[in-house]
Amino acid sequence: MTKRFYLIMVTVILCLSSMSGIYAQAAAGDGDPAGSVTDQPGFFDLEAGDENQLTDSIFGNGIPFVDLAIREPESNQEVALSIQLIIFLAILSLSPSIIILMTSFLRISVVFNFIRQSLSLQQVPPNSVLMGIALFLTLFIMWPTFTNIYDNGFKPFSDGEIGFEEMYQNSEKPIRAFMFRQMTGDHENIQLFMKLANLDKPATAADVPTYVLIPAFILNELTIAFKIGILLFVPFIIIDMVVASTLMSMGMIMLPPVMISLPFKMILFVLVDGWNLITEQMVRSFF
Repeated sequence: MTKRFYLIMVTVILCLSSMSGIYAQAAAGDGDPAGSVTDQPGFFDLEAGDENQLTDSIFGNGIPFVDLAIREPESNQEVALSIQLIIFLAILSLSPSIIILMTSFLRISVVFNFIRQSLSLQQVPPNSVLMGIALFLTLFIMWPTFTNIYDNGFKPFSDGEIGFEEMYQNSEKPIRAFMFRQMTGDHENIQLFMKLANLDKPATAADVPTYVLIPAFILNELTIAFKIGILLFVPFIIIDMVVASTLMSMGMIMLPPVMISLPFKMILFVLVDGWNLITEQMVRSFF
């Protein structure tokens, strides 16, 4: 292994030394190496500024010319555009958090973890599987909202019909409507954050700022998910209590009750078609 490593290193050094000698001769005017790009006919016949022809002659068609320059801004409008670009990149970097906290993903992921804990399963299904199921269910539930954002926000902006600020407003409205719809009849969280922000009691939904609506929606989703988790735990706790009391009465104290109750809980979950039942009821809870 060591001899092979030294042989490879010697070969690389010899190749680099030969290439440096060739380019040194080319720089001194002794002629280009055979088969180089500069030997191609018409290479130096390009007119000044004809980057497209130069690019096509070297790489072929379809390779664009990219130029990135940093300079002092000439007006406040250029400064504002740079700030908007930085904000847009920040939003892209925070998009996973936005998907988790401003959509149905939060409730679904918490409920799925409660299901696994109530069944006394530690690693089955694994976290990657549960989060994948939660992600695709989120896409299914949020698809009308995402379609509304695309039709009224992104597409008109890409077509040049509206500006960036109007695109932001049109994209914000469907998300706000979704979050308000999940908090129907329960506005305690909104009132809490309005009070913490020293804002007056809102008369309509439009009076609630987005920075107040988002944390209120998060607490509402956590509350609903914990309520669902309590209902899921009740039947499985009953099975655990029955199994534990049976083992105690039989004097089998050293036998862990979880090992006996786990098959019974899985049988019950499969017999009632638990995954379909929970998924159906959870999806219906968003509409």
